[in-house]
Amino acid sequence: MSVVRRLQGPRGLGFSVAVPIIKPLLWATVSRDWREGLRIPAEGGCVVALNHNSHVDPLTAAHLVYDRGRLPRYLAKSGLFTTPVIGPFMRAAGQIPVERESAAAAGAFDAAVEAVRAGECVVVYPEGTITRDPDGWPMRGKSGAARIALRTGCPVVPVGQWGAQALLAPYSGRPHLLPPRKRVTMLVGEPVDLDDLRARVAPGAEPDAEIVVEATERIMRAIVGLVAEIRDEVPPATLFDPRAAGQRAFGNPKRGPQAREEAS
Repeated sequence: MSVVRRLQGPRGLGFSVAVPIIKPLLWATVSRDWREGLRIPAEGGCVVALNHNSHVDPLTAAHLVYDRGRLPRYLAKSGLFTTPVIGPFMRAAGQIPVERESAAAAGAFDAAVEAVRAGECVVVYPEGTITRDPDGWPMRGKSGAARIALRTGCPVVPVGQWGAQALLAPYSGRPHLLPPRKRVTMLVGEPVDLDDLRARVAPGAEPDAEIVVEATERIMRAIVGLVAEIRDEVPPATLFDPRAAGQRAFGNPKRGPQAREEAS
């Protein structure tokens, strides 16, 4: 297990309330296998980019980042901020709401850029939603993490994670809390090398689409490689694309009785 760092600076009201509640719950339900956590920078602005396979893995990811001495700031769907239990914590902890597939999403990007420039650790799920890949592999990524990194010059630290879906299956509302504890493995990689791409962007200019696509693909390749190492399996040659498969970009892909049963 990775070495724990002492948190630098005050954690604020949101984390002061949430940590004593959430950490014991995770200790009781999750067997942690966290590797190379000290690759997360101890200070300075950065992006931590992870794959997403359960509604519960933002909590395990926050635990990983927090125990490495950083306060995680998430780009999170705006609906979470209106829920009775999670919403107040999200607001108090300074998380960043995203109005997905709307013009307001640009405001979330700008807020993430400013957070990184202020020296904060921003956590991004490049897939944008829980994976739809039938075998749980990461999907094709979106450009947010890449654009933040290209705009700010900050490091992008990839993390592959696996096992949270055993605690709470994708798009399910029914957690499996009975013993034994569910093993969650999180492997932190070296920062993704984007220096040559940054060098192709003129000072003050926006990167062109080709550069953004290449940066996004490098980030996703790094994440997929870490997941493959955890699973000790060969990943698919082509990442799953929900749009190409005729699925909605966001939300529960299931319909009818199965979706209602899993949400109960």
